[in-house]
Amino acid sequence: MAASITWLGGWSWVILGLVLIGGEVLAPGVFLIWFGLAALLTGAVVGLTDIGWQIAALVFAGFSLVTVLVGRLLMRHKSEEPDAATGLNDRGRQLIGKVFRLEATMLGGEGRIRVGDSSWRVTGPELLAGSDVKVVGVEGATLLVEKA
Repeated sequence: MAASITWLGGWSWVILGLVLIGGEVLAPGVFLIWFGLAALLTGAVVGLTDIGWQIAALVFAGFSLVTVLVGRLLMRHKSEEPDAATGLNDRGRQLIGKVFRLEATMLGGEGRIRVGDSSWRVTGPELLAGSDVKVVGVEGATLLVEKA
């Protein structure tokens, strides 16, 4: 009976790991790579020890749990840092501290400025058209400005 399941040795786990890591290219996101890494680790354990396929499956399950959790932690920290530091994908935040000219007189504390080829709604003190304003904050799609 043991001879009939020897194909599930260490090399089978390594091949499975490489297939899963290769599948990461076809699947969106970063997920299969963690299972592939778990399979590679399981292949190393099975290759170094003489454990049965049942224990190998449990080792794979344990490694999978650990690699997925570690992967989630790594991806969460990685995805938070760039956007927070650069304001990437948050164009309004990129404009904080910059000075622009009002397109029209601000009435009721609201007006508009031109930034490149787009027009932004601004709120702040009532100022005349042509006044220079400095962006000091963002609320949704509205820029908060003060006299420059």
